[in-house]
Amino acid sequence: MADQSDKKFKKLGARHKARRRAVDLLFEAEARDVDPADLLSERVSLSVRDDSIAPVNPYTRVLVEGVADDLDRVDGTIESYLQDWTLSRLPAVDRAILRVAVWELFHANDVPPVVAVDEAVELAKELSTDDSPSFINGVLGQVVQVAPQVRSAANATRSTAPAPADDDK
Repeated sequence: MADQSDKKFKKLGARHKARRRAVDLLFEAEARDVDPADLLSERVSLSVRDDSIAPVNPYTRVLVEGVADDLDRVDGTIESYLQDWTLSRLPAVDRAILRVAVWELFHANDVPPVVAVDEAVELAKELSTDDSPSFINGVLGQVVQVAPQVRSAANATRSTAPAPADDDK
């Protein structure tokens, strides 16, 4: 039986911290109206120059770059499952949490869907309103149903992509 210390340990895992930092960066990028990938590069450079700034976790990089590269599809997916809401009406932190979770559901083959959803709900509990965890769980509960098909299609596209020509290497 898991006790409270086990739950706290889980929440403080490296991947959880990486997700939280990705949400923070996506939130900040939107607030500052800058490209998330540019903000990420700025933070990586800053952490290299200044030892007092924590380095950016590699998984944080994967998440922020992934969301930035696939933002239109991620946002379109989220928007298609919002009932009586628009993406712009959601709290900004909820948008960032949903973006990370949807990207993981579609692209992170090493993350089980239940983990992506659970992590998003936990982040909502930590960072957002009292209503957000159940709202985010509801939206992601619908996205989970299509995620396997999206992952399969993405994997099929990658495996059938033409190999680069010798002069492209």
